[in-house]
Amino acid sequence: MKRNWLLPVLLLCGGASFANVRLPAVLADNMVLEQHATAKLWGWCDAGEKIFVTPSWSGVTDSVVGTRDGHWVLAVATPGAGGPYTIGIRGSNTITLKNVLIGEVWICSGQSNMEMCETWGLPDVQAELSDCANDRIRFFHVPRTTAMTVQDDCPGSWAACDSNELKTFSAVGYFFGKKLNKELHVPIGLIEAAWGGTNAEDWTPAELVTGDPVLKAGEDKEVPQKGWPYLPGYCYNAMIAPLTRFSMAGALWYQGESNVVASDTYAKLLTTMIGAWRQAWGTRFPFYYVQIAPFDYGTKDQGAWLREQEAAVQNLGNTGMVVISDITGDTTNIHPKDKHEVGLRLANWALAETYKWPGLFYKNPQFENMEIKGDRLTLSFVDAPNGLVVKGKDVETLEVAGDDRVFYPAEGKIEGNSIMVWSKEVKKPVAVRYQFSNAGIGNVFSKEGLPVAPFRTDTW
Repeated sequence: MKRNWLLPVLLLCGGASFANVRLPAVLADNMVLEQHATAKLWGWCDAGEKIFVTPSWSGVTDSVVGTRDGHWVLAVATPGAGGPYTIGIRGSNTITLKNVLIGEVWICSGQSNMEMCETWGLPDVQAELSDCANDRIRFFHVPRTTAMTVQDDCPGSWAACDSNELKTFSAVGYFFGKKLNKELHVPIGLIEAAWGGTNAEDWTPAELVTGDPVLKAGEDKEVPQKGWPYLPGYCYNAMIAPLTRFSMAGALWYQGESNVVASDTYAKLLTTMIGAWRQAWGTRFPFYYVQIAPFDYGTKDQGAWLREQEAAVQNLGNTGMVVISDITGDTTNIHPKDKHEVGLRLANWALAETYKWPGLFYKNPQFENMEIKGDRLTLSFVDAPNGLVVKGKDVETLEVAGDDRVFYPAEGKIEGNSIMVWSKEVKKPVAVRYQFSNAGIGNVFSKEGLPVAPFRTDTW
């Protein structure tokens, strides 16, 4: 009796050791892999199990042996853009990934302005629905998920762009991807990992925030909101970390509104986050982001302070900032509806900097230098190769101050790619501010149509 009872148990235990080979959700039918890359394929298996991988674009079979803890990773070289292809994965079972395209992959992350989609009532997206079907644009949407520790998988599935899928996908991401698909003539994979109301700390590994006194002090200023993640790393662990083996071209970021209460630490925080992501992917990928829009954020000028911090992140390298003050419309709405132009401006950054397209005007004019002569100041700007223009009669949102640090409204006159500034209230000016407030909207542009980025010349 004892022997008969043990036998089925032993057989059951022995059978349990032969687990099926499994893949993370992001490695699935309909996915887009980065072209000309060393793409990682990975998953789970039995310890010591041999896994064979055969991509149809090469027909070559490579193999790898599962680790003692039941993981496997294999790198495969991807060709130039094309497809559809299949990838065969064989161990104790066989998986065939179908309808795989090779092209360019971008991650779209941030808070609600990145998350906004057709269901928010966006007219530009609604106008796309009847003619948006495009099998060469694929979406992977990571649902809102949190975790206290780093995860190795996340929910989601790949799907081709059509009217149904577009309704719930990032509008900024879609318009960015549509532009790239049109101009590069390659498949585009877009991964949305965004969550409205989140702080940048949520998207940064926790130890990098809690272990830094400056970043921890900034995080302590933020008031937790019921229903939103509020601890460092919560979104990173669940929505970014599971993707870090997946090869990509770069990342898009639209966030900052939730960090205005601690604006003085935002440049360091975002720099830290970008560095952590780049380290996790093992590449210094391009990171293009959107400066927050004019809006009454409550405390005086805290939106301006955060925009200044955002602008400083451009010094990190392989980053680019899009200014959208001219397309915000209603400054009482923290969610501007024109996501079409935002996507196009981000796409122009990628086309020019990542894909080396010549002849594009994609950088906003930025303050470079100030010269004082008597009661007048002359401001010079970079990235205005053909000069500046004013949309309207007079230059708006200019302010001048003397040594007393009291700012007064100022007048301005365009002179090529410079602006002469003065105020009858300030006889000895020493500092200028432009569009330096929560909801102010300037009206100076490059002749190519891009708005001058907000700035100040003082360090007060």
